[in-house]
Amino acid sequence: MRTLAADLKRTSALRRLPALKKLRCAEARGHEGDVCAFELAAEASPIAVEAVTGRAMMLAPGDVFLGTTGFRESTRWVVGGVPDGGLVPGSNYWVLSESGVVGDLVGDSPRAKSHLGQVKYLGIASGEDGQALNIRQFAEMPRASVMDHGAPVFLVVGTSAEVGKTTAGIAVLRALRLKGQSTAIALKATGTSSFTELASYLDFGATRAFDCVDFGLPTTYPSGRDDIAPTFERALETCLSIDVGAVIVECGGDMLGANVPIFLDCLKRRRPAAKVILVAADAPGALGGQRMLQDMGLSPTLIAGPCTDTPTLQQRTEAICSVPAINLSRDDAHDGLL
Repeated sequence: MRTLAADLKRTSALRRLPALKKLRCAEARGHEGDVCAFELAAEASPIAVEAVTGRAMMLAPGDVFLGTTGFRESTRWVVGGVPDGGLVPGSNYWVLSESGVVGDLVGDSPRAKSHLGQVKYLGIASGEDGQALNIRQFAEMPRASVMDHGAPVFLVVGTSAEVGKTTAGIAVLRALRLKGQSTAIALKATGTSSFTELASYLDFGATRAFDCVDFGLPTTYPSGRDDIAPTFERALETCLSIDVGAVIVECGGDMLGANVPIFLDCLKRRRPAAKVILVAADAPGALGGQRMLQDMGLSPTLIAGPCTDTPTLQQRTEAICSVPAINLSRDDAHDGLL
């Protein structure tokens, strides 16, 4: 068993891992959520990842760092995951996300990706008691006597990644605060963990902000996994059991991936009347998203996103969807939102 420096660089998927005085590394296969040690080769180029604080952190050639292994099925960035049987010590894998998710690379888009680089898997980290570490051990758990405080839920879904869902969620938060609502929780329910996105909600006044890492998973991929519903139920129980004025839920990615349909089923049982903000790139996308939501038993209350960037687009979107459309990226958009 190899001894690791306690102050190794840590990626943000491990943000709930407490400070440890002693770290050891066992040459064992790595599975989803395990706290893993990796090494960037001395001859490699530097790569940029997200630190536990949310800041951009450079991994320099030769660095040993802590991350985890998991799955990713991005429609804009990369696709990859944990190989059958787990990561093998001494083998090379790819950094699949800024948050430090590592695994086999299936494919990627032509877009520039500062995090994408090959690293060697060294083994699973263990703490002072010798127990192997996994992010599930530090997950948020609902209190023993869970009570739903009845806070209204504002659900933000989109037709694709990078379409403006977080912008819409923050606009909702700002509107709530302008109406005198001093407490609200943000939940990024699906997709890949990103502390930077959670920090945006906190910056604009969210009382607390959660994503899948807080409930024991580095991402909510792969799509169609049969063990994801309990994680979503635990996330909802936690958020709804906190006494706040509102809960803003953002679903990462589009409405087909990251197990969004399963999450929406869980949410509908608890909040069938949730207010739904649909974010779309253009008017045809908004119409398709509206119909998809209707098939899932939901209807958008409002449509936002690039499909409202100009008066022409906004009017076209409203006309074909018969739903109010507002551009929430404008500074004054939140004034009449709620």
